[in-house]
Amino acid sequence: MAIIRVQRCQDKPFMKFVKFLGKGSYGSVDLYRHTKHDGSTSFTAAKVSSDRRTIEREFRVLSQLKGSPRIVRVFSNSLHEGLDSDGNRVFEMPMEYASAGSLSSFVRANKQLNGSTVKDFTRMILEGLVSVHSHGYVHCDLKPDNLLLFPVYDQQAWTYSYQLKIADFGLALKEGEEKSDNWCYHSPFVGTPFYMSPESVRDGTVRKGLDLWSLGCIVLEMYTGKRPWSEFRSLYDLEDVLVEDKKVPAIPDTVPSDARQFLEKCFALEPEDRGTASELLLHPFLVGDDNKKIADDDTIVKPDAKLEDSVTTKKALKVKIVSSKLQLFKKPLKLKIIPPRPPGFTFVPVQ
Repeated sequence: MAIIRVQRCQDKPFMKFVKFLGKGSYGSVDLYRHTKHDGSTSFTAAKVSSDRRTIEREFRVLSQLKGSPRIVRVFSNSLHEGLDSDGNRVFEMPMEYASAGSLSSFVRANKQLNGSTVKDFTRMILEGLVSVHSHGYVHCDLKPDNLLLFPVYDQQAWTYSYQLKIADFGLALKEGEEKSDNWCYHSPFVGTPFYMSPESVRDGTVRKGLDLWSLGCIVLEMYTGKRPWSEFRSLYDLEDVLVEDKKVPAIPDTVPSDARQFLEKCFALEPEDRGTASELLLHPFLVGDDNKKIADDDTIVKPDAKLEDSVTTKKALKVKIVSSKLQLFKKPLKLKIIPPRPPGFTFVPVQ
């Protein structure tokens, strides 16, 4: 392993802890406010972990994917190393902040999403997967919690546009890579069980088709408002259903026919029958009404987007905001804010 040198930052802007954003499988994410010398401020999300090997792997993957508009951006050329409030050695990775939260929280707030929203989010996920797969990687843990939303507000039209980006590459592996610290004897797969494909559970294999199966689970969840396999509580029961019974998640009759065909493609039992991310972008489900973009009448809950969000705007999802006074002045969703921990994060770059 190469020796990592530690150097101190020069001319580093003032950084203040704002709030705790969430906790993942191997680290937590905090929000910081940066005040520069000219007085301007910006917000940055920072993943903090004591698991050096995993966060270094994620940092390498994200560094290779820099410039991909559907992948969350890292803001540094190196990890930062420091001590937490308890004196433990930790590593920090600064990233762009998604002020609208995750797709998981968006689905919980809005229940079943309308067809136009589902199609737009699906396109964005596939665009991200094209970038990931073209670099030879498999995300391995694609789920709503790891899909972040960046709002762009149009004051004149009173509408929100959303940019969706893929995040959390801590479990990402090269295609065909089967030896990893993430495997264990009793669970020969990597990722979140309810979004995993049969072959990954059965054989512990890492193929690009794994991400496409997970995508199908996400699309189904956007339509139904429920996590796939919600009827199962035990991982072992689910393993029997996937491997022994060779079942796929049930698709309700309420799902439109073109979406059903798309889901059936994603849920093909043989990975090669799922096609590729590029091919799925051309599926009739996504290109049939690409030029219509007619918003449904379903109410979309306005996210809490008070904090500044730096995001490059391309083709964005248009969501109509209900214009009644009752809805306009309705309080936005509130995230539980954990009291700030005592100052104890002094980070220096690791190169």
